[in-house]
Amino acid sequence: MNTERGDGPLPTPVDPLEPWPETVAWQRVSTDLIWVELVRLGIGVLVVVVGVAVAWALSGHWLFGVALGLVALFSLLRAVAIVRAVHAWGYAERDDDLLVRHGLLVRRLSIVPYARMQFVDVTAGPLERAFGLATVQLHTAAAASDARVPGLRPAEASRLRDRLTALGEDRAEGL
Repeated sequence: MNTERGDGPLPTPVDPLEPWPETVAWQRVSTDLIWVELVRLGIGVLVVVVGVAVAWALSGHWLFGVALGLVALFSLLRAVAIVRAVHAWGYAERDDDLLVRHGLLVRRLSIVPYARMQFVDVTAGPLERAFGLATVQLHTAAAASDARVPGLRPAEASRLRDRLTALGEDRAEGL
């Protein structure tokens, strides 16, 4: 702390490897997204389990039993990862850009300037619709910079789409 000059403590240094700015008011996605992802996982696991079980019944080899155990273990670990991953999603609307964060091991922070947005897409697949959710997809000129915000209620997705579109048009006029 530098108090010799009398100007108070120095600001806390920002960790450049910490991608989530603490000064931002993050909005979380709906926790119903957990159920959507768990159902998707369950469908995939069911297909694999049925295949392995049929192979085990036909051959009787003990390795298929081990495979079923590994599938069960993988499913449990993946379910825990899904819960944590959904809690890692967030977005924040700022004056000039939208921030989107996600990731557990590899954290990703996308900053999409409103003036760079070409169009905003709202989608909802059958599972998302069943749980009352939608995904907002932001498209820019650079394909690698596209960002998406899953797990939004349809009203919030529409509001965000309309706001981002209006802000994008306003900012693009100033270019």
